[in-house]
Amino acid sequence: MPECIFCKIASGEIPARRVYETDKIFAFLDNRPINHGHILVIPKEHHENMIDTPEDLLCKIISAAKKLAPAVLKATGLNAYNLVANSGAAAGQIVFHTHFHIIPRFSGDGYGRFRLEYKEGEGEKMAAKIKENL
Repeated sequence: MPECIFCKIASGEIPARRVYETDKIFAFLDNRPINHGHILVIPKEHHENMIDTPEDLLCKIISAAKKLAPAVLKATGLNAYNLVANSGAAAGQIVFHTHFHIIPRFSGDGYGRFRLEYKEGEGEKMAAKIKENL
């Protein structure tokens, strides 16, 4: 079975705007964010969804999310976020590799109706700002 896109991103085969990394966990900016600063937190090891993922690894993912969320909020100047894990196609999971979204939110942001794209250089700047706020 070929590696999934998140496995390729975690291994460095596909470039990503990296914001956090340990030996087990990797976080990067979503290429099609709901709001700027939207990141994905994944295990480097492939697991299809949260239920498939060993509990000790899930704890590491959540610990990373707890550390990253305040950095995302500081970087974006916002004070609210969603922590989301879609599990299964019917729930909106597109990449079948365990991942959690940290989505910074503001009132009236239209979440769920459209996605943004980063302009040239914006993604790199946002990734750097999140890293600075860790």
